[in-house]
Amino acid sequence: MKDKEVLFKVRSLRKRFPNGFEAISNLDLDIYKGECLLMAGSNGSGKTLLMRMLAGLQEPTEGSIFFKGIALPQCTGLLRRSLGIVFQDADSQIVGETVEEDIRFGPENLKLGKDEIGRRVEDALEMLEMKTKRDFPPRRLSGGEKRRLAVAGVIAMGCDTIIMDEPFANLDMIGVVQVIKIIKDLKQAGRTAIILTHELEKVLALADRLVILDKGRIRADGKPEEVLDSLDPGWGVRDPRMGWEAFAHD
Repeated sequence: MKDKEVLFKVRSLRKRFPNGFEAISNLDLDIYKGECLLMAGSNGSGKTLLMRMLAGLQEPTEGSIFFKGIALPQCTGLLRRSLGIVFQDADSQIVGETVEEDIRFGPENLKLGKDEIGRRVEDALEMLEMKTKRDFPPRRLSGGEKRRLAVAGVIAMGCDTIIMDEPFANLDMIGVVQVIKIIKDLKQAGRTAIILTHELEKVLALADRLVILDKGRIRADGKPEEVLDSLDPGWGVRDPRMGWEAFAHD
């Protein structure tokens, strides 16, 4: 990855709350353009908080975050045009009365021309295979379809970097397959995908890199197989290569 363009550069990042609790501790991280990065950790490990700071939604107590070589918050406008987030609760991102209207919302807010908005909406519907659902009320979609809709909205915004927070949460197998296809398509299109998940077994085969967070610190960072070979049970991350019987006591 050293020869690839650095998208995010994080240095000496700390997040300390008023009660003194330090949720992120002296964290350094590089995220590269075009990679599929898995970020894993138990509840409270700091991965969602880190995501919010990368997205400019929360400020660090100390340290710096650079996006495409520009420090936050100076690059807030660039970040908002380039980075899209698919939250765990996909319903929270629905704003349109129909699928097409929902996808249009972002490009319209960018004040794009009518023809450009139409082109982007059609491209997003095509990529996410939602053309037959364009007039559907989003609330009638399945969990997997709602996540597809959220990604379609991000694609229509022109974002080349996407963060997905626990994308497999509360999905049946059909929904899981749909999300895996989304990640595969993003990867093939050369977009940067940052996946926050504890369900590594579902997406490990698509990952270029695996980062383990524990108590606000990066415990391991590297190729997935190498990281899993050095996995410490104390980090609260299951090795997806092991049988589920190993976790019957959980």
